[in-house]
Amino acid sequence: MRYLILSDIHANWEALQAVRAHVRRKRFDRVVFLGDAVGYGASPNRVLDWLRSQGDNLITVRGNHDRVCAGLDSAEHFNRYARQAAEWTLNCLEERNLEFLKSFLGGPVELEEGVAACHGSSVDEDAYIFSAYDAQLAFAATPQSLILFGHTHVPSLFMLREDNGKQTLKVRLLTGRRLVLDLDPENRYLINPGSVGQPRDRDPRAGYAILDSSQRRIYLYRVTYRTSVTRRRILNAGLPPVLGDRLLYGA
Repeated sequence: MRYLILSDIHANWEALQAVRAHVRRKRFDRVVFLGDAVGYGASPNRVLDWLRSQGDNLITVRGNHDRVCAGLDSAEHFNRYARQAAEWTLNCLEERNLEFLKSFLGGPVELEEGVAACHGSSVDEDAYIFSAYDAQLAFAATPQSLILFGHTHVPSLFMLREDNGKQTLKVRLLTGRRLVLDLDPENRYLINPGSVGQPRDRDPRAGYAILDSSQRRIYLYRVTYRTSVTRRRILNAGLPPVLGDRLLYGA
């Protein structure tokens, strides 16, 4: 099975369009979305319309912004910029997209035997996986050998190997325009494909991945898009300027 892996679009239509163009000639069977379709950006309905159009080929996992922007949870724990964006999003969502957003599944979700998807950690969808300690908790919470996650907006890999009862955990940031990783069946992996719509690794390009589960191989890509157009759309919507400015620098 080949999966197109998308995460953290954050209502950035231009970034999603660039990814769509990039995958046009690539083969995949299902689309897996790791959460946060909305929040921060100014095109929530366009993004949700496209996700809905994938029909039965789409597997969605709920993100924290999805939950808040759908009115399922309070925005009180968000910073003031995220809170303003969440309130704006809830007010402008079309009814069909609001109901669609509410239907997103809480993770982790098993895609097939040995492969799971979640937004934050498999322990808690709001928890970030930045450190080896965070990764250990996530590995302990679910049995799959490959766990796909988002939330941090940073393409990264955590690899757990056990030899003679001794565990070794390696951490790697995933950089570059195209990266191919072969997954050793003896190891366990946590892999973040990065963010489509709001990268935070000082690289403004949109990030996504394609997983070939039969070959145990994952391809990670970065795609240039018109950040200035997205920024202008955010400003024109009256959203906090910082939400557009940060896109220019991948911050």
